[in-house]
Amino acid sequence: MFLFGCLIFIFGGRMHRTHRCGEIVDNLIGKEVVVAGWVNSVRDHGSVVFVDLRDESGLVQLVFKNRDIKISKEFVISVSGMVKKRDKDLINTKVPSGHLEIEVVEIKILSKCDLLPFEIENCEKIKEDLRLKYRFLDLRNSKNHDKIILRSCVLDFLRNKMKKLGFLEIQTPILSASSPEGARDYIIPSRKHKGKFYALPQAPQIFKQLLMSSGFDRYYQIAPCFRDEDSRADRSPGEFYQLDFEMAFAEQDDVLKVAETVLYELFVKFKKNAETSKAPFVRIPYKLSMDKYGTDKPDLRNPVTINDVSAVFAKSDFAPFRGKIVKTMCISDEVCNEVKPSSLSRSFFNQMMDFALSIGMQGLGYIKIDADFNFSGPISKFIQEDRKHEFINLSCAKRNSVVFFVAGEDEKVSLLAGKIRNQLAKKLDLVDKNRFEFCFVTDFPMYEKDDDGKVVFKHNPFSMPKIDLKNMGGKDPLEVVAYQYDVVCNGIEISSGAVRNHDPEMLIKAFEIAGYCKEDVVSKFNALYKAFLHGTPPHAGMAPGIERILMFLTESENVRDVVAFPMNSNAQDLLMGAPSEISEEQLKEANIEVRKI
Repeated sequence: MFLFGCLIFIFGGRMHRTHRCGEIVDNLIGKEVVVAGWVNSVRDHGSVVFVDLRDESGLVQLVFKNRDIKISKEFVISVSGMVKKRDKDLINTKVPSGHLEIEVVEIKILSKCDLLPFEIENCEKIKEDLRLKYRFLDLRNSKNHDKIILRSCVLDFLRNKMKKLGFLEIQTPILSASSPEGARDYIIPSRKHKGKFYALPQAPQIFKQLLMSSGFDRYYQIAPCFRDEDSRADRSPGEFYQLDFEMAFAEQDDVLKVAETVLYELFVKFKKNAETSKAPFVRIPYKLSMDKYGTDKPDLRNPVTINDVSAVFAKSDFAPFRGKIVKTMCISDEVCNEVKPSSLSRSFFNQMMDFALSIGMQGLGYIKIDADFNFSGPISKFIQEDRKHEFINLSCAKRNSVVFFVAGEDEKVSLLAGKIRNQLAKKLDLVDKNRFEFCFVTDFPMYEKDDDGKVVFKHNPFSMPKIDLKNMGGKDPLEVVAYQYDVVCNGIEISSGAVRNHDPEMLIKAFEIAGYCKEDVVSKFNALYKAFLHGTPPHAGMAPGIERILMFLTESENVRDVVAFPMNSNAQDLLMGAPSEISEEQLKEANIEVRKI
């Protein structure tokens, strides 16, 4: 506490403020104002005490002369006084009003503050669980506060943009039926219907398709989605929001053009100092993305690509490569910035080897190529002289470069190569961090096999396949490609979408391949199936994730930073104490008996 002299006035009837702290400007010099906010800091100089007062708009300095009052950080106060210029040697150039101050005449304490659990200006150094427990304090930190303000601005922009593009905002239900969409549902017991449950929507998938069947042409909403999934840095447990939109009488190109327009304009508006790829975004078929980048979420800022040199080693004397799938990645002077391949230290190769072992590889081979295309290094002796030209062509090797190898017997080779590619970019600082590189990954496989060898849906089960499933002619289901697409930015998926399957017979067949019978489809998706039987237009859409977009725009590493009141990584709301136990009476009303396991 600081003691400095001032009478406390009750301000009978006068307003708490005439101006916000950030609105104290030159044209108010010599005028009396009333400001209110939180005490940000107190500097006691004896006969004069300086207080920085903070509200959402900014800071302003208060000057108290020859007054006594108890006040400390985070007290909420309202003061009236005269706006004056500061002395030249007291100007603070870090804030807009740093050349001005308010000489206080009257003060009112609106709210006191107990001992703080942490210093607000240094909250990023505090353990996250404590910050989340006192999230209302954590959000007073200007950086955290500004992220939530930006979130509001982004949502406002998206609503205005979608309206201009002819989309109609429609809210879909929160309480609905459980459906197998790939993640665990949050279920809610029914009080009136004993033994039955509602579920929170994993996404508005069924409802937005029903809207298309209802004759709405273009729908969107900032949709809440609920999935009982484990937390990740880019995925909040419990709930998240997405810009959900759907278009009737639309094809894939129609949806992708909307995404290009909205995302480009959004990033240009809110990240003016960064470079954003312009439309049309690069379109990469899934298979090519896996072959060239080792992932379906390629970071196109990374100049390193993956190449297949299996043919060179088909009959090699080197047993680990002979007859295997062999992939290479070349780093050359052309792609490296400061550190050149010719000057890489032994420790660099040792670190890359350690990384390879950490991701399950048996080792990491490489060769060095000099300015005259002479080969050296552990693998060089296994490349026959008459195959070197073929190797250079297949690997896209350059002069003064290093070529790394990944080999194996199945599609996991591409995934491992993708991880090596990303690690090379990280270690050599190959990625421009001030750039947003968008792309569409298209033509996803409709099906894949799970760990038990069962054919299951790879992505959205309601997608339209690119072939007629009713006349497959013995085609392997794993070769079926769908009109499915993702939006990827800098190696992170920010949206997925698809052209929807609106043919009831095709829908039945699609689910049959994944192990469901017609009765399953009719019972689980009865409303959608009935809609398809009563005339539904072709339709398509997607749903960019709001939190992932905001992570880019705020340069946050954790999705919880862009959510006002997030759960922690263990799916707990530490502020409100959820999940929590409920009373026996509540359990009885909900027809629930808790079993101890």
